[in-house]
Amino acid sequence: MDRHDVHTLSERIDVLLDEVQRSADPALTRKVEELIRAVLTLHGAGLEQLLHLLGEPQVRQLVEDDLVAGMLLLHDLHPDDIATRVQQALDSVRPYLGSHAGGIDYLGIDADGVVHLRLQGSCDGCPGSTATVRLTVENAVLDAAPEAIAVDVEGMVKEKESLLTIQPFRPHRDSWHRLDLVPPPDQIQHLPVAGLDLLVANLAGTYFAYRNTCPRCSSGLHHGRLSGERLTCPRCTAEYDVRLAGRAQDGPPLEAIPLLPDGSGWKVAVPGVQPA
Repeated sequence: MDRHDVHTLSERIDVLLDEVQRSADPALTRKVEELIRAVLTLHGAGLEQLLHLLGEPQVRQLVEDDLVAGMLLLHDLHPDDIATRVQQALDSVRPYLGSHAGGIDYLGIDADGVVHLRLQGSCDGCPGSTATVRLTVENAVLDAAPEAIAVDVEGMVKEKESLLTIQPFRPHRDSWHRLDLVPPPDQIQHLPVAGLDLLVANLAGTYFAYRNTCPRCSSGLHHGRLSGERLTCPRCTAEYDVRLAGRAQDGPPLEAIPLLPDGSGWKVAVPGVQPA
């Protein structure tokens, strides 16, 4: 069963429970809920016994599977607490954020289930990197800590706010699309993804994704020259720092697109577009 099947099944369970609650007799509804709790309790006891029979290396191997990790979280059996999981999630995304978020500190989770983070580094207060950090961090935190209901990020800028609250998560997850990346080191790749004209640069094995449009002259950048970390527009010769959030010496930066590893491949976030 792949991720899509699991997600579909989970949604179907929610729909069925909602239908029972709306249409069934209250006494029958209580019995259905009691039945579900009993089944979950039985499965949880079996999983707990299984973990006791396995050694630490085997348990660690199991939690690398998203479905198994989700089941362990459901039954409060995951070997790592939420702080450890969020820290690991943030560590995993930092290389692919480049300088969009030079540092992200985990401040804790409150009683309402809100994870608090603080954004630091060279892009602290940079509006151009807001979408990249928001979507990328949001996706990573939700995957690692599904019990969290929201993420509060200090240092992320909106036009009239200095604090961005990310809520809810799940609608944004639907905008992630898988893709194959093949650019060799110090080269760029141009590819369409769900209607988005995408440009990906490979800087010594670390990938950076941007919309394939020059902010200054609106021309495509896929015929531009990548020299070190500088990408030069082939039409107006504007230069952008690929590693430093697409910054330009003079003018607006490139529009960064969130890009993360996904198993053996990659996934990219296309804001406002549903996956095929």
